Amino acid sequence: MWKRSYSVTTTEITKEQIWKLVTDINNWKNWNDSLEYSKLLGEFKIGNYFILKPKGGPKVKIKLVEIIKNKKFTDLTTFPFAKMYGEHTYEETQDGLKICVTMTVKGILSFLWIKLVAKEIVDDLPSSIANQIETAKKISNE
Repeated sequence: MWKRSYSVTTTEITKEQIWKLVTDINNWKNWNDSLEYSKLLGEFKIGNYFILKPKGGPKVKIKLVEIIKNKKFTDLTTFPFAKMYGEHTYEETQDGLKICVTMTVKGILSFLWIKLVAKEIVDDLPSSIANQIETAKKISNE
């Protein structure tokens, strides 16, 4: 098993603002420069899927496997002989909102999918989360 995490703590946004941003999957391209598009199939709920189309890459179908509103969601990408989990958590702390993304790859061909997909995702997390914070600041805090 391979596991990598990246986290940042900010006082610039609330968990409600980031939650509105990340659950609006159809608009991820507005803050993620590496995406051609993303599309939620149905509602943002456990068991449903979304399609992610990275620039220069194939479409990927991803399943929502865990959701705790305003706190956490986990998605699952199934590759041949490997699975990749993306765990996204939002925790209020004394220092501000802690945003953490943990990518985990398991399976017999995990080494291949780490090289082809997961490592690039992890390497991009600092700029991706910074973009999320900047974009979430524009969302009203209802």
